[in-house]
Amino acid sequence: MSDKLPHKVANIGLATWGHKALDIVENGCRELYSASRPLKGACIMAILIETLFSLGVQEQWSSCSIFSTQEHAVAVFAEAGMPVFTWKGKMKEGYPWCIEQTLYFKDGPLNMILDDGGISEETKTGVHNLHKMMASAILKVPTINVNDSITKIPYRWHQVDQDVMIASKVAVVAGYGDVGKGCAQALQGFGACVIITETDPISALQAAMEGYEVTTMDEACQEGNIFVTTTTCVNIILGRHFEQMKDDAILCNTEQSDVEIDVRWLNNNAVEKANIKPQVDWYWLKNGCHIIVLAEGWLVNLGCAMGRPSFVGNNSFNQVMVQIVLWTHPDKYPIGVHFLPKKLDEAVAELNVKLTKLTEKQAQ
Repeated sequence: MSDKLPHKVANIGLATWGHKALDIVENGCRELYSASRPLKGACIMAILIETLFSLGVQEQWSSCSIFSTQEHAVAVFAEAGMPVFTWKGKMKEGYPWCIEQTLYFKDGPLNMILDDGGISEETKTGVHNLHKMMASAILKVPTINVNDSITKIPYRWHQVDQDVMIASKVAVVAGYGDVGKGCAQALQGFGACVIITETDPISALQAAMEGYEVTTMDEACQEGNIFVTTTTCVNIILGRHFEQMKDDAILCNTEQSDVEIDVRWLNNNAVEKANIKPQVDWYWLKNGCHIIVLAEGWLVNLGCAMGRPSFVGNNSFNQVMVQIVLWTHPDKYPIGVHFLPKKLDEAVAELNVKLTKLTEKQAQ
């Protein structure tokens, strides 16, 4: 790998803009641990670039999906000499190439992985895949599930505000897990009438008890103006659903992969496809109706916007602490999928608040 590129990004000239954006990001974890540098020597494929670098990590990284890269941010790290391999809208052929670049280090093998599908995992899709690997006896390392940490679950409404009038619209949310609940609540707050589709009876009952209509996609597809998939499952919205939708229905996906909305069917069957603006495609169907798809069915909040606020990332990326624990105490975690220790969750939560301390009498 001696001929490996030092980095590959779209436009390193965007670094000036990137520096301005990163200057206002909140970094509680970095302030807490940068002096001790507990991760010195760890070679990590990471997204928390600057924080991990300040803790002593030798790192290289790529993005979690083809549209999730923010060009001005990656330009900062490329300019600083950090190995970063990603650009927004990279073709599917380029996506695995970028990931491969993060796996090879000049001075030794990769020994820790962070984020999508590795030792510490913050996505629902990744955690699901880790459990499948464990069940198939092919998981070879200890892993910690950060996705279900208490400090991450409340920050789940990252779908809304996609440059459209939401009030009075009918919004169909597929799935009523943590992300689905957040999207439904936010859409309702913007004035939408929300319909939920679910496969789990308990989740469906929760949705009904919270005032949402619960039905199937076969029925909801005829009513919705906005469709949001949050399931991490395949084949949620198919060709038969597109053909029954209202004119100019808007579709988007909040999960990592592009398998929930059958965009391939649209590409093969639409009379015409037009790109309205970056990551916004307009399909004209044979029945005369039009369908609008955001981010080609990939993760919408990063494909069409800038993702979550930095405060949310500061709370949910307890991955920094997980990496410290796994690196400094590898003997405590056997091969398997472990929950985030409560003490680490509490430590992240405490970064942003001032707690009232119990007196000795109150503690009794």
